[in-house]
Parts: sequence; structure tokens; C-alpha cells
Amino acid sequence: MKKTILIVDDHILIAKALQGIIDNFTGFEVIDVAENGKDLIEKFESGGKIPDIILLDISMPVMDGFETALWLKNNYPEIKVMALSMQGDDNSVIKMIKNGAKGYLLKNTHPKDLETALSKLSSDGFFYPEWASKIIFSNINSDKTNEKAIKISEREKEFLTYTVTELSYKEIAEKMCCSPRTVESYRDQLCEKFELKTRVGLAVFAIKNGFAES
Repeated sequence: MKKTILIVDDHILIAKALQGIIDNFTGFEVIDVAENGKDLIEKFESGGKIPDIILLDISMPVMDGFETALWLKNNYPEIKVMALSMQGDDNSVIKMIKNGAKGYLLKNTHPKDLETALSKLSSDGFFYPEWASKIIFSNINSDKTNEKAIKISEREKEFLTYTVTELSYKEIAEKMCCSPRTVESYRDQLCEKFELKTRVGLAVFAIKNGFAES
């Protein structure tokens, strides 16, 4: 079954062109286009289909991407939001992530890279290109990522070494000879300890504190 996508962008020609590109990807289809956050909400409230993924522009009139992402986080947390914008500054990236975005791409991204990003977002639950990961890295408070201040178990350390790999959580569970639920428990415990939100944050922590090679 194909993953469904809804595009939110006030430039309709761009949105329609993007729809044409995505509809040629294997495993994905665009089911609707909205002009801004308010338009998106109205579509949902009138019985519109709820997509698996939303590609969300940031600079839009009426209701921008920041506000829309936060609304989606509070009302439809199961939808994976991928920011797709011309804005690649630190503030925009960090604010979108805090507001619930699970991925971030620039609009000059090559279609092949967009397809890869959507696939990773679907399988792993997140996707941040290297440049966005560096922004996330630089914004992590080192005071919150001090192993000496917060105890980490040996099994949690082992889990951290796998966060920088491309292994899925199921594959990590196989490596650690435990259940996927146990791996999810390690993830949740570490995220809570260090006030992190995503696997990218955990991977950055692992690299920064010597649990994995950068």
C-alpha cells in the first residue's frame, strides 16, 4: 500500500509540480494540496483524508508552517511532518523540530534525494540531512548531555552505539538479543534523561560522548 502525502504550500504551481514528481515515486502518492495551515484544518474538519505524511512549507500567509506544525503535533501526532522550505537557518530548523517536524528539506533538493528522504521518514520515523543534523548538534545543551551527571546503564550505552547506524529499531533489537519493545524502552529512557526528542538527537549525543565514531 502506498504512503499518502498531503502538500501544504501557498504556491500552487510549485505544489502541483511537486505532486507530479512524487506521484512517480514508488510507494507514495499525493492525495491533496492545501494553500496554508488554515486551509489544511478546514480540509480535515470537512472530512478530508488524513495522510501519512505532510510536506509543509514555512512561509505562508494566514497560517504559516510553524503554527501549522504545532497544530498538527497537538491534534494529529501520528502524521509525520516534513518541512520543505527555502529557509535553512538555525532558528527555522530548531523551531520546526520543536513544533513536531520529523524531517527538514530545502526546496532545491534533488527529486532523488526527496524520494530517499520520504522513504527514510516512513521507515525510521525521521529524516534530517547532514546540514540539518549539524544545526541540531550545535543546539544541544552540553550541560544536559553529561554522562557524569546522569547515570547510563551498560545496555543503554550499547543501544547508543547503534543509534548512529542505519539499522532499524527491529534490527537493533536483533543485535542486542532483546525485543523491539525493550529497545524502544532504552530509547524512551535516554530521551527522557537528556531531554531529547529524536533518534538524531540520540545519535549526536552518542558521537559527542564517545559512544560511536563520528
